[in-house]
Amino acid sequence: MKLFDVYPLNDITILKGQGSYIWDNNGNRYLDMYGGHAVISIGHTHPHYVQRITEQLHNIGFYSNSIKIPGQQILADLLGKIAGKEDYQLFLCNSGAEANENAMKLASFHTGRKKIIAFSKSFHGRTSLAVAATDTPSIVAPVNQTDNIHFLPFNDTDALEAFFAEHGKEIAAVITEGIQGVGGINVATDQFLRTIRTLCDEHGSVYIADSVQCGYGRSGKFFSHDHAYVNADIYTMAKGMGNGFPIGGIAIAPHIKPKHGMLGTTFGGNHLACAAAIAVLEVIENEKLLSHAAAIGSYLMAELNAIPELSNVRGRGLMTGFDLPEGHKDLRKRLLANHRIFTGEAKPDVIRLLPALNIQQVDVDLLIKAIKTELVKN
Repeated sequence: MKLFDVYPLNDITILKGQGSYIWDNNGNRYLDMYGGHAVISIGHTHPHYVQRITEQLHNIGFYSNSIKIPGQQILADLLGKIAGKEDYQLFLCNSGAEANENAMKLASFHTGRKKIIAFSKSFHGRTSLAVAATDTPSIVAPVNQTDNIHFLPFNDTDALEAFFAEHGKEIAAVITEGIQGVGGINVATDQFLRTIRTLCDEHGSVYIADSVQCGYGRSGKFFSHDHAYVNADIYTMAKGMGNGFPIGGIAIAPHIKPKHGMLGTTFGGNHLACAAAIAVLEVIENEKLLSHAAAIGSYLMAELNAIPELSNVRGRGLMTGFDLPEGHKDLRKRLLANHRIFTGEAKPDVIRLLPALNIQQVDVDLLIKAIKTELVKN
């Protein structure tokens, strides 16, 4: 059987990881400035993380949600404390797409409405409703197309107010990333997020904060939406939540009431997934990674801004991007080939940096030196 060929692959086989570094099958070491799409939040094979998962696996790895799973409540309590959302409710699932899918479904249940507002350059996942709310037509199959999703310009408060003025009583939810990842590290303005909050309050709609990539401390605050000092009705999470173990979730405001059967999952919130997620939060708290991400992110941003060839350096914390200069559109490939540094991209010409939250300044310096070396080449 062949693998279904949907990913362009680097001819590299990674066998080992530790901290912000990974090693291939030939023993070559690479600096990981991308964390496997922002998944590695506390570094590869963090000892506390490994210990937590190992201990759980020796007891039980999985049983269904038909019984009590103590780790779910432990995780919920810890998440509420660190995120500052102790009065919220937690539904656990397996991925970011599933989290966004359930968030929009829950908003529709809650409001009895169908319309969802999404924004240009958004990415919310690849499942049915999540991909319909994703502004990438090439990955939206005909069966996913729906008139219930309405795209507006990102960061355009006038367009948002105008749409609510005409359709306010039909809008179930507004879904937005606090910082767009796949879209190119586009930061939502504080005014934009506050306007969403105000309009949702006025019209009885649900504010969904897609925090799958920009959440879990990556921006220097737990949710990137927190920079605007607003509370969303639903926060979606995944990626860094399990440091590589598949887990997702939605944090739900107390005014949204649950009913048996309205949401469900087979694997979500299983024993092993909860152990992984608990370990991540314990490390974030004990190693003060929110403040570290803010500080090291500011250092990274300053160093990138000091390179005159780079333009439009942007982001928050350790979610950073910049536009590639003319003549250096292949910089990402050269960083990997010549310096063994993994970075990400956003098409067509943006480099994305999404390292582990505990990356050190010396590692950032390696990246900066490599970028400068490549930019002086013709």
